[in-house]
Amino acid sequence: MDKTNYSVVSEFVLLGLSSSQELQLFFFVFFSALYIAIILGNLLIIIAVTSDSSLHCPMYFLLGNLSFLDICQASFATPKMIADFLSEHKTISFGGCIAQIFFIHLFTGGEMVILVSMAYDRYVAICKPLHYMTIMNQNTCAVMVAISWAVGLVHTLSQLSFTVNLAFCGPNEVDSFFCDLPRVVKLACIDSYLTEILIVVNSGILSLSTFSLLVSSYVIILVTVWFKSSAAMDKAFSTLSAHIMVVVLFFGPCIFIYVWPFTTCPLDKILAIFYTIFTPILNPIIYTLRNRDMKAVMRKIAAHYLRPPKMSGMSLVAIKLKLLK
Repeated sequence: MDKTNYSVVSEFVLLGLSSSQELQLFFFVFFSALYIAIILGNLLIIIAVTSDSSLHCPMYFLLGNLSFLDICQASFATPKMIADFLSEHKTISFGGCIAQIFFIHLFTGGEMVILVSMAYDRYVAICKPLHYMTIMNQNTCAVMVAISWAVGLVHTLSQLSFTVNLAFCGPNEVDSFFCDLPRVVKLACIDSYLTEILIVVNSGILSLSTFSLLVSSYVIILVTVWFKSSAAMDKAFSTLSAHIMVVVLFFGPCIFIYVWPFTTCPLDKILAIFYTIFTPILNPIIYTLRNRDMKAVMRKIAAHYLRPPKMSGMSLVAIKLKLLK
């Protein structure tokens, strides 16, 4: 492919989720509240994991990194989408569009690997409990996080290498709330079928391989627990069922949109909401509200910051003297 940038399109028009003014006002309020909840919920997890020594273990270290990725994933496009609900002209520069494509694949690629790392952590804890601290040591966790960012970076750079030099010389309307790669590629002035195949192969290998690893780890865990006791099986299934729901909601839309040559449909932008907005809000709920240790730490943090300040004995005496005067 010729390395020259043929683009004469300086900006793209984002058509958003709806053209209805009433719906846009509703979406503005709804997604603003959702975004604030995402930021606060995931920040609370990060603060809890870093501040409380009882959570300084591999599982919560990986959870803290997942929360950071969730904040990043929800922030690459959501603030602009919220602002666009109040704007008549929903445009984004060519560079801004490329940046959105870069960040969405960086963060989603990284999150896929982090989810696999968390599943592996649970596998070791349940299936090899005596060797847990040896296998899941500090270096192993650091390597897992580094690999997640490296995989995300390689994935997004390879995706951009297929698209950044495409010729955009005419249509510039993207029927989504952000620069979704399938819809942007469809706007190229040249036949993009080969590019689509390369993107599908890239995304397909990453999403299907990580999804297969996750499913395999959950199956192995359930089979292992099955032979221990029915009570342990019920507890493991209760925990893993919530995790599986998040995995399906995250991987399902990604696989549907990216695993075959692009055939865009109105459902795509609805599915995109799942892995860009709904999954980052579900993770704090699934991984904290169902976790006894995390709930205890959060109650401790809330009690520390929300409890009224205690008055010293001298302060109480001074107040009583003032009342007596």
